[in-house]
Amino acid sequence: MANEEKRESGSQNQQLQEQQETRISPTSWTGRVENKYLELKQHAEEYPYVWASYILVYGGFTCWAGYRWRKLRATETRVRVLQERLRKLVEAEEATAATTSTSAPTPSVTPHIDKSTSASKSSQ
Repeated sequence: MANEEKRESGSQNQQLQEQQETRISPTSWTGRVENKYLELKQHAEEYPYVWASYILVYGGFTCWAGYRWRKLRATETRVRVLQERLRKLVEAEEATAATTSTSAPTPSVTPHIDKSTSASKSSQ
C-alpha cells in the first residue's frame, strides 16, 4: 500500500515537471531563460546550504571588492589634489623667478678651489 502511494506521488511529480517543461518552449530565448530559472529554483529548494555558502562566499568577495574600489577612488582623488597643489606651487615659483630675473640679473658665482692646499693634504 505504501509503495503504491510512493509510486503514484513520484509519477505525479514527474508529470508536473513534464508539464512545466512543455509549458515553456525552449526554442525561444525567453523560454530558455525561464527553463533555466525553474531549474535553479528547484536546485535552490533542494540544496539550501549550498546556495547559502554561495551567497556567503560571493557576497563577501563582492563586499571586499567594493571596499577596495572605494579606497582606490579616494587615493586617486587625494593624488589629484596633491598634483594640482604642486602644479600651482611650480607655476608660482616660475613666475617669481621670471620677475626677479628680468628686474636684476644675478651674477653666477663659482666657488674658488685652492689647489695648493688640497694637493698638500692628499700627499700627507
